[in-house]
Amino acid sequence: MGDNLMHAIQYSTYGGGAAGLKHVEVPIPTPKQDEVLLKLEATSLNPLDLKIQKGLIRPFLPRKFPHIPATDVAGEVIKVGEGVKNFKVGDKVVAVFGSGGGLAEYAVAKESSTVGRPPEVSAAEGAALPIAGLAAYEALTRGAGLKLDGSDQQVNLLITAASGGVGHYAVQLAKLGNTHVTATCGARNIHLVKSLGADEVLDYKSPDGAALKSPSGRKYDAVIHCATGFPWSTFEPNLSANGKVIDISPRPIVFMTFALQKLTFSKKQLVPLIMLPNKEKLEYLVKLVKEGKLKTVIDSKHPLSKAEDAWAKIIDGHATGKIIVEP
Repeated sequence: MGDNLMHAIQYSTYGGGAAGLKHVEVPIPTPKQDEVLLKLEATSLNPLDLKIQKGLIRPFLPRKFPHIPATDVAGEVIKVGEGVKNFKVGDKVVAVFGSGGGLAEYAVAKESSTVGRPPEVSAAEGAALPIAGLAAYEALTRGAGLKLDGSDQQVNLLITAASGGVGHYAVQLAKLGNTHVTATCGARNIHLVKSLGADEVLDYKSPDGAALKSPSGRKYDAVIHCATGFPWSTFEPNLSANGKVIDISPRPIVFMTFALQKLTFSKKQLVPLIMLPNKEKLEYLVKLVKEGKLKTVIDSKHPLSKAEDAWAKIIDGHATGKIIVEP
């Protein structure tokens, strides 16, 4: 491979799943003003990557074809563009891309979307954080109104799909606050979710799990809904008087339900989470990992040369924690 070329994964049309990914050699990008060039050490995949490939976020993403997917990375700064103040060559960082580029050997990141990565945080742990960690943080703090310093009165929370990418972070972050956490997951992950701090764990295929009923009979002040499915009629009887369901991957029906509940002044609400990456909040999550207060569960690691295996795993939808690709 030439000095100015790199191995990358891209696709040129919507759809196609793992088979739509192509291995290519493309020029190493050049950092523009306020950008840094990273030699990537780890990239994590998210369900968002599949939505982009399926065309569910057009016309916003992808911005053009061919498209190099994946937004969450960790790596080393090897070149800085003009105007970059906070990073130098050799710095280890975590970054999140607005429009993809992570399934490659190198990528450019905006300084404003890049945070330092201390030695205590591995590349895989760092790459796992941006979308999943921030979604969990935003759902709990902005969606459910939870304070993570424990200063609230006790809040009863339900977290669905608690062994997944967002869910496993949500359990741990919730327990930093004054919470009682009920969680749902598959039977094989019950012990794991308990080890993350959940007070009660339900097998989602059991009768109580399917009905989302707390074993201790609690009503939920908030639900961090990381699974798919479950109609409002399943949530509603399990909520406290002012209970909220925060849906982290809302479909159009969720926005319609939210609008209708606003019009009818319903005290119980289904709230769609709209999340934008935030540098300060990402720095906070990296700090928690450094201090041992937040850990990343890694489902599997895959070399870039077999990125389609990682893509197939994210399509399958039953990963425990995060799926990582390493160049």
